[in-house]
Amino acid sequence: MTSTTERTSAEDVLMIIYTSGTTGKPKGAVHTHCGFPIKATQDMVHCMDLKPGECMYWISDMGWMMGPWLVFGTLCIGATMLFYDGAPDYPDPGRVWQLVEDHGVTHLGVSPTLIRALRVHGPEPVRAHDLSRLRTVGSTGSPWDPESWSWLFEHALGGRKPILNYSGGTEISGGILCGNFFKPMKACAFSGPVPGMDADVFDDGGEPVRGKVGELVLKQPWIGMTRGFWRDEERYLDTYWRRFENVWVHGDFAAVDEDGLWYILGRSDDTIKVAGKRLGPAEVEALVNADEAVAESAAIGVPHDVKGEELVVFVVLLPDQDPTTGLRRRLIERVTAALGKPLRPAEIKFASALPKTRNAKIMRRLIRATYLGRDAGDTSSLEDPSTMEAIRDAI
Repeated sequence: MTSTTERTSAEDVLMIIYTSGTTGKPKGAVHTHCGFPIKATQDMVHCMDLKPGECMYWISDMGWMMGPWLVFGTLCIGATMLFYDGAPDYPDPGRVWQLVEDHGVTHLGVSPTLIRALRVHGPEPVRAHDLSRLRTVGSTGSPWDPESWSWLFEHALGGRKPILNYSGGTEISGGILCGNFFKPMKACAFSGPVPGMDADVFDDGGEPVRGKVGELVLKQPWIGMTRGFWRDEERYLDTYWRRFENVWVHGDFAAVDEDGLWYILGRSDDTIKVAGKRLGPAEVEALVNADEAVAESAAIGVPHDVKGEELVVFVVLLPDQDPTTGLRRRLIERVTAALGKPLRPAEIKFASALPKTRNAKIMRRLIRATYLGRDAGDTSSLEDPSTMEAIRDAI
């Protein structure tokens, strides 16, 4: 029995990938035979310096954009990809580092959520393995907290090799911002836009801003951009194109500092606005997660008659920690000292778990809806429905 290869046009539909759905119903991003593979390959070459014969292990699955990204990019380059079907901390917390050693991984991709979970076991599971072939660790999925970033940098990379923060989206076919091997780093920062991405940060009036929080935008097209949402053109146009003329508004808040380094501060749909000050939830969560008792957290804004919104933080503690009044007070003071009294949290709620998507993104909109007693809306992206009960118990 013989088979023939189907001839396709560069613009024929290759696949439909659904977004994580953290802020609403998942969107079916349409990608083409030319666009997605070329964008994935460009990013791996230009930002991550992946070479033929090297090995990339990005902890993902084929239901998330990073799975197909891994396949197309590595194969186009002539590199090797590693897939592992199992928990990253089983049979012990050194499982990821054992895989890196056994398979000669040169490029490891993680999420900050995973590193926060592994960090509680200390550095010994990392140090027990030979990571000499590892050239870099890539990171995507959610914002960092400085303590977890520094832990990874010191113990997995010896304080010498780079962490390549990588942020884009399913609709992008890869990254908008990334680190690289030749520009200086700061904890949690991006070196700048990926080559080929005309990125900027706009204020509410559509003007570029530096040193302030604004909307992450793209001012020119790129090869990997989605050709639209599957059978939903109006939603596609409403989502990206109708705020500023001929400008793609990505839906993330970002900032560029005095050194030209970039930061992602969370989804603009998740933004909290207290007494006129706009705040990304990641800014609050980084402070809370830095406490020695905390495993992870989620910050939301809830209505307030005077301030517009006030801050409420849901906190998951490490297994050996108790939710005491003293700890609650300590976390409130930690945030207040860093952000000022107007942003003092109104409440700290201790929960046993947070609702997340399958790729470990926190679904803050579900937390907020539950807190306010509102309909949660579309929950098809929720990995574990029992986490909603954990939020109700905390409330």
